[in-house]
Amino acid sequence: MADFNLSDLDHSSFILTGIPGLEAAHLWISIPFSTFYIIGLFGNFMVLFVVGKEQTLHEPMYLLLCMLALTEIGASTSIVPKALCIFWFNLKGITLGGCLTQMFFLHAGSVTHSAVLVTMAFDRYVAICNPLRYATILTNARIAKLGLVCLIRAVLFVLPLPLLLSRHSFCASRIIPHTYCDHMAVAKMSCGDITVNRMYGLVIVFIVLGFDLTLIALSYGLIIRAILRIPSKEAHRKALNTCTAHICVMLMAYPIFLFSTLTYRFGQGIAPYIHIILANLYYLLLPMLNPIVYGVKTKELRDKLM
Repeated sequence: MADFNLSDLDHSSFILTGIPGLEAAHLWISIPFSTFYIIGLFGNFMVLFVVGKEQTLHEPMYLLLCMLALTEIGASTSIVPKALCIFWFNLKGITLGGCLTQMFFLHAGSVTHSAVLVTMAFDRYVAICNPLRYATILTNARIAKLGLVCLIRAVLFVLPLPLLLSRHSFCASRIIPHTYCDHMAVAKMSCGDITVNRMYGLVIVFIVLGFDLTLIALSYGLIIRAILRIPSKEAHRKALNTCTAHICVMLMAYPIFLFSTLTYRFGQGIAPYIHIILANLYYLLLPMLNPIVYGVKTKELRDKLM
């Protein structure tokens, strides 16, 4: 396959190189990429289908699970097809508009995903600490409103990223060493000062995700306090078991995201392909593993699926 060069593209286009340093292995790398993506799509669409079909599952916890599935489908689909085009067909070109659109959807998906995890933590808090009022506090209509708030918050926080970049002029070298249009990877192509872009990106990481993690920690602190007040060990086990799937998803999501984000900005001594593989794992592993975790740990969902 012939390599792209800058003469193949107009002044408003970029070249995505894939995974720099591992170009010779792109075809082999595409195998786990496509496998994880297909499994993730199948698992999440299966969750949506089962919950949509079964009236008994039209409850807040399962509606939140559907929201989580939708964010994962959207975020992974915004990057994986383009990455596979790079690996399989060497189609590395992407327009500025396409790049900014991809950036918006993948980052909005990440912020929405985090907000849904916060809402799920609140759901578990109400279920354990106020079980008698659960049905009145968390109605399906209220869950839908919370989901809309999560989406609006993501749009308001993420939309400035592509808008700020659209005001920049970009230098002659438009080669982005990545599989997708990450915000900082595109910002580094700018000829101007990107201090505002860099600082705003950090604001999203530390303020938005920091706020989310604080709310989750507060919810689980109250949950643990409520569980410790229960005298029965069997009740302890049952209460904790309802939180297991949510805890597993958080332990997969936040460490990978934070580590890949911070090493991309500050890990100058780390090889570029490590940054990129970690960034892609967030959008590949979570959509694949989350339906499996909830399918295994949630008896009602597992029974309806069978």
